[in-house]
Amino acid sequence: MGGMRLVSLLPSATEIVHALGLGDDLVGVTFECDHPPTARTDATVVVGGRDTRGMSPAEIDDYVRAQLAAGGDLYTLHADALSGLAPDLILTQDLCRVCALPSGHVSDALDHLGCRADVLSLDPYSLDEVLATIMEVGERTGVPERAGALVADLRGRLAAVAAAVAGRPRPRVAVVEWVDPPFPAGHWVPDLVRAAGGEPVAARPGSRTAQTTWTEFVEAAPDVVLVSPCGFHLPGAVEQARLVAERLPDAAIWAIDGDGLVVRPGPRLVDGVEAIAAILHPDAVPAAPAGTVARVA
Repeated sequence: MGGMRLVSLLPSATEIVHALGLGDDLVGVTFECDHPPTARTDATVVVGGRDTRGMSPAEIDDYVRAQLAAGGDLYTLHADALSGLAPDLILTQDLCRVCALPSGHVSDALDHLGCRADVLSLDPYSLDEVLATIMEVGERTGVPERAGALVADLRGRLAAVAAAVAGRPRPRVAVVEWVDPPFPAGHWVPDLVRAAGGEPVAARPGSRTAQTTWTEFVEAAPDVVLVSPCGFHLPGAVEQARLVAERLPDAAIWAIDGDGLVVRPGPRLVDGVEAIAAILHPDAVPAAPAGTVARVA
């Protein structure tokens, strides 16, 4: 079908739209939509935010906390630009104020502008729910068959990993989503570890993550620690993983492309499962693609 005018206020939603073959219908995106590489070629950037490159994890955390405490926003909705696009459907979220603009802000802006676009909020907390959001986007955009085929393919790949690691010892795996201060894995991330043949520890499955202590990670006695900081690709993850190695000297420390494979709830989470399985069971599954994971310690 296609033909709708779509605006994505989430990098993960942008990836879903392109995976459904609807990239040409995408008229608006955010400044963080970097996949596929053509995501911002023809679309207008309707959400901006602070450029945190060059800031340390602690500095970014301080900035986020100060903004939220003051009732400020981490993202700026370019409402006039959004209205000018005359969208039919806007994809947004209420999952995390740190990750994207909340849907309530979008609805308020649309009401103020008199814009009649539908708003679909995507708020998955588990891997199954992520796959369900793909189906939901497919339904709302008129391509349910494409969504069904995509999800069937993703489930088939998950089943292949499950078969490859079945009956093997399951390493204890901790995922560090932020290093200063430390945050453990939450939402769907523990599901990725389980699907890859590991046992998640120091985790918050199906729940929002929250600040913890390095003591929790140490006491969880992980065999493997995956460092996948939100907002960073592999080079940033490697840099932060070196700090984690100092805190957890008894575990194997791996950096992983967080934004590409772990923290964005879209189709590439299955790439993440395959990459994590390659770390945990290298003799059972193919090696992860170059540039996605790196052993640090």
